[in-house]
Parts: sequence; C-alpha cells; structure tokens
Amino acid sequence: MFLSEPLRRSSAEERVRCRMLVGASLLLLAVDLLFLLYVPWTVSPWAFGLIGVGCLAGFSSSLWLLRRSTSSRGPAVVLCSLLTASIVSSGFFARDVSVGLHPACMLIPVLAIYLLGAWDSLPFVGMASLGVGLLLPLWHGARGGEWMRCLFAAVFMVGTWGMGWLMLASRGQMSTELERALRTLRESEGKLTSLLENTEDVVCSLDAHGRLIAANLALRDMYQELIGEEPMPGDLLFPEHAPETLRQRWQECTRQVLAGKRVRFEASPSRLKRARVLDISVNPVLDGVGQVVGMTVFGRDITDRKEAEARLGEMHRSLLDVSRQAGMAEMATGVLHNVGNALNSVNVSVNLLFERLSQSRVEGVGKVAELLAEHGADLGAFLTADGRGRQLPAYLRVLGAQLNAERVVLLEEVRTLQTSVEHIKSVVSMQQAHARFSGVVERLEVTALLDDALRLHAESLEQLGIQVRREYTPGVLVRVDRHKLLQILLNLLSNARHALLESGRPDKHLVIRVERMVAERLRIAVADNGVGISPEDAPRLFTQGFTTKKDGHGFGLHISALAAAEMDAFLSCTSEGRGQGATFTIDLPIAGEESRA
Repeated sequence: MFLSEPLRRSSAEERVRCRMLVGASLLLLAVDLLFLLYVPWTVSPWAFGLIGVGCLAGFSSSLWLLRRSTSSRGPAVVLCSLLTASIVSSGFFARDVSVGLHPACMLIPVLAIYLLGAWDSLPFVGMASLGVGLLLPLWHGARGGEWMRCLFAAVFMVGTWGMGWLMLASRGQMSTELERALRTLRESEGKLTSLLENTEDVVCSLDAHGRLIAANLALRDMYQELIGEEPMPGDLLFPEHAPETLRQRWQECTRQVLAGKRVRFEASPSRLKRARVLDISVNPVLDGVGQVVGMTVFGRDITDRKEAEARLGEMHRSLLDVSRQAGMAEMATGVLHNVGNALNSVNVSVNLLFERLSQSRVEGVGKVAELLAEHGADLGAFLTADGRGRQLPAYLRVLGAQLNAERVVLLEEVRTLQTSVEHIKSVVSMQQAHARFSGVVERLEVTALLDDALRLHAESLEQLGIQVRREYTPGVLVRVDRHKLLQILLNLLSNARHALLESGRPDKHLVIRVERMVAERLRIAVADNGVGISPEDAPRLFTQGFTTKKDGHGFGLHISALAAAEMDAFLSCTSEGRGQGATFTIDLPIAGEESRA
C-alpha cells in the first residue's frame, strides 16, 4: 500500500529494499512520536521539539515519496540524511556526551549500507562517526574514558559499515554465481525444451499418481484430438470423461510401470483425425533409492513404416489393377446372380404361357363362328330344331368360363414376368449408377448405399437362410467416393456370407449397424455370428495374400483397407475367437476427404 505502481512491478531485490525502507520509516516514526512525548522533560525542549517535528515530517516524506517514485533511492537518501542529522544534532543539544553514544547510532550504517549500497552509504557513516568520535567530545569537553567511549563508538560504526560491505560483496558474488548457474540452467532447459517441442514424437512426463508434469506440442495436439481439451499440468493424463477403453488400457500400463517395468506397445487410436500407428514406450523414473517417483512417455509415429512393411514385395500399380478387377468381378457376380435368378423366373413364366396358350380352347370360338355363319339364313330354326344348335348356348357358357380362367392364369403369369423384368432392370440400373460415379467424391446417404449392397446379395442371403437386421441412424449424409465405399461393403458382406455358410449354424444372423461416434465421424458395422477369427490370425487379417478360405485369393480385405485409407477412413475387425462371430467396422469422416483437404 505504500509503494507506487512502478515499484510494485520492479525486481524482487528492489521490492525487498522498499519493504525495508517502509519498515524503517514506520519504526522511526513511532520512536519519533515517543521522543516528542519526552521532549517537555528534556534540557532543551524547543531544540529537541524542533528536531522531533523535523524528523516527523522527514520520515513521513520518505513514505510519501515511495508512493510517487520509480526508485527507492530518493526516499532512502531522505531517510538516511534525516537519521544522521537528527542523531548527531541531538548530541550537540544534550548536556551529556553519552547521548551521542545511543544504540540508535548503529541504525545509520545498517540502514545506509542496505538501502544505498557500500559506497553511497559511506558519506553518511563518515559524518556520523566523525560527529560521534570527534565533534561531540570536543563540543562537550570530554576527557579520558568519555573520549575513548566516543572513539570506540565511531570505530564500531565504521566497523559495522565494513562488515556490511563484506556482506554485500559476498552476496553479490553469490548472486553472480547464482545468476550464472541459473543462466546455464535456463539455457540447458531452453535447449531441451526446443528439442522436445520441435520433435514430431509424443513426449510427456508424469508423477507417480499419473498427473501431467510437462508435455510437448505433439502430445498436446494429439491429446486435443483424443480428449477434446488442452492438457493442463497437474491433471490426470486420462481423466474420468476420457474414453473407457483408453483409461482401462492406461491404468493397466501404469500398474506395470509403477512396479518398475518398462512397457512398450503399439496403438492406433480411432478418435484421431488421421489414422496413425504409434510405438509408445512408458518408462519408470527412479529416485536415489530405486523407488518409482514418476514416469516418462515417448510415442513415435510408425505409420509410414507399417505401411512400407505391409506393401513390401508387391507392386502398387499391379495391386491397384487387381483390386479394380476384383471389385468389378464381385459386383458382376452379384449382378449376374440376381439377373440369373430373375431370368429363371422369366423362363418358367414364358414356358407356362406357351403351354397354356398351346392348350387354350380359344379355337372353339372360331368353330362356333363358322357354324353360325353356315346357318345364318335359318339361325332360329338351327338353334331350336337342330341338335347341335340346341347345345350351342351351353357350349358357349362352358367355353366362356374356361377362357376366363385361362385369362386369369395368363394375366398372373404376365404380371410375374413383368416383375422379373423390372427386377432385372433395377439391378442393371443400380450397377450402372454405381459405375458412373467411380472415383468421384459426392454427398450421399450411407443407408441407401447399404441397401443397394444388400440387394446385390439378397438372393444368396435368402437361399442360405441368413436373417439380416438393419440398425440404422437415419438421415446421415457423408462425402465419400461411392465406388470405393460400395467395394468395401460388398467385400464385407461377401466375407460375412462365407463365414455364416462355413459355420453351419441353423440361426444365421447378420447385423448392419450405422451410428455416429463423434460429431465428425460415422461408424458402419457389419456383424455376423459365423466362424469368427482366431487371435493368431487377427494381426494378419488385412495383410496382402492372407486368407483363411480354401478358395480365397487373400487380397479382398487388404484392398478394402487401402481403399478406406484413401477415403481418410479406418477399417478394423473385432472377434472373440473361433466360433464367436466377427464384427468389421468402417470409421468414416462425415465431412469427407475433399473438404478436409
């Protein structure tokens, strides 16, 4: 409250000096007030009263100056000047030379050297010691022991100044060495910080409770994608609102690290905007007695290395050609299968129509017409007298009923034929529509594309007795390459159909699920209760050439994974083991790769 705004923002050393100045001023003001109360009983009331009032004004002015100065030097000079003048002048007005030997004299070298420094305080100490050791004894005519006491007081004042000078010199040397050490430490810290901040690897340090101590920029960016907030020092690395799978895996890892083990593993977080594979190493930090006091986390992006290992030994252009041919063959197989089934129905309907028309009694109408034409002149007599004429109405009634029955059957077969032809047209149109947009990013509804993929497999799924359940989130639009996504879906549905066929289960179930995971990503899941995937086969599932089917070629899932990566999507699989079914998932960006770029 006594300092100006610039002094409040000054260095720590200057603020400590200001605190000493304020404390000394307040102490001297309190002593001066007591001195003024004592003045009426002194030998020179007016002189001592004048000194007391002057000191009261001077000490108050030093506090006043502190509120308006940018440095403590001015108020310090005022305080030291008044203190020296008041003590020396009081000795002249007193009748006893011992007044000049009051312990308050030692405040002069102590405050002056602390507030003004060694050499700037020397004039005040010199004036005080000269007054106490020489002028006051001469003024009062001191003799013998009194003179020696004054001299010793002056020597001790100079000695106190010297001790203070030695203290300031040693403190200055220590401050210099400390500043040099701090400068070296800051330079080392700056180099280390620059090294960690400029590396693309994820680096952070944690305490024994898993609270964050420091993290570099790469970790902060990845943390923002995973958790959705900035990591703060002192917070848990994975708080309560973090995904449950992340927290469980991290807790298991920290238990091993706190036991003194070094843990290393690979991770591919699905929440990242770009699918990445990280080689993560968590190391314990030990103290002098071998106790774990913290841990360090290092993570390196090995996505490129993984991709290089996956594509080792294959020619990229040949693989793309094979993938295109495989996709076309898969779609053509579905189209031909559906068209073939529809053509079977058409063939049956046409044969039935031919058979019905061959056996039709419609020629009886012509015979009746000829008979009536022959007896046109005597038609009445023919219908009443002739035996054939009398049977003609009954014959026409029977013939009409039979022709009506034939007409109903023929109409039904024509309707069936029309339905089959429409089905063929829809299958061909759907194939043409998907082929037309190959390689183009467009905005489409995922559920409609899923229904198209299911229709291509509809006949085979029905023949195998596979029950399909759709669990859709309606109205979800994404920006993707229609052909790439359809190719992936057809591969997944084909694999699910083969898995269910191989399982031999009577209750074959296929679940198609569409759900929004976060605001910008969508997940498509294809789950079946087929033969499942063994744990030893799971790591190689998406590698080129790997297959568990006898007649498989081993590149369907690999092609699908590459196509997903090209769409900024991520294809994965989970299975409890053999006989437990499998779930394939595609995580898609809703905005699409075009808008992201």
